[in-house]
Amino acid sequence: MCFINWCNNYVEMIKINANTKISALLKAHPQALDAIISISSKFNKLKNPLLRKLMASRTSIAMASKIGGVQVADFFEKFKSLGFEIDETIAEKKTNNESNLPIFIQHISKENIKELDVRPVINSGNDPFNIILNSVKQLQKGDVLKLINSFEPAPLIPILNKQGFEAFVEHESSEVVNTYFYKINETEINSPDLTNNEEDWQSIIEKYSNNLVTIDVRNLEMPLPMLTILEEIEKIPNYKALYVYHKRIPVFLLPELKERNFDYRTKEITDGEVHLLIFKA
Repeated sequence: MCFINWCNNYVEMIKINANTKISALLKAHPQALDAIISISSKFNKLKNPLLRKLMASRTSIAMASKIGGVQVADFFEKFKSLGFEIDETIAEKKTNNESNLPIFIQHISKENIKELDVRPVINSGNDPFNIILNSVKQLQKGDVLKLINSFEPAPLIPILNKQGFEAFVEHESSEVVNTYFYKINETEINSPDLTNNEEDWQSIIEKYSNNLVTIDVRNLEMPLPMLTILEEIEKIPNYKALYVYHKRIPVFLLPELKERNFDYRTKEITDGEVHLLIFKA
């Protein structure tokens, strides 16, 4: 009882508004996660620590309300009962306010927007990375690629940033996320190197035979496979290797591994199963 009273006394000093980040709520109160999930079943994804880490620091109460199909007032009511102080005098920051938009979005014409909906590709169990790369390669000067998906393509954004693209993410609804890509310089667009295959697979297996960490990401929804692998390689020491069971060659992941000074080998088992070995270069 004392602990509960201490928590409530602590959060009474925290004032929240429509622009408060979800991460601040989670940090402030031990019951915050359960409270958020109770507002809408669409927040169940926050139970996954990787998605929670990805989304919470970038999502405000106002944005989360839109994603969950609820009202900001629903958050206020729930967190007021936990002892939070509510400030309704601060207006929600409008993400579609012209001053908040990047220059390329403010001045783009409809004719220059090239749409690519990758939801059917993902729903069929395939990876849309190469389709996306081919689409950005075909963009003419002044064109913008509008990538339509059901989630924010967090792994893709830094990859294209490094290839000279600026990105802007728009949460149209709880089921539709639009990501706009505009090329701001003439950096050459490179496809990931897939030449590191299974030629020396067995020798590497033998090298790390007693030091393999194994994970299975075959049943995870995108983008969790990549996020899970990136999270795991940060934990393993240099003398160990990560053995991954995957459904496909994760082309989103490969440039990121090189960037982080990791090497890899892939071995295609069947059409729907690929094994990976990831180790320090």
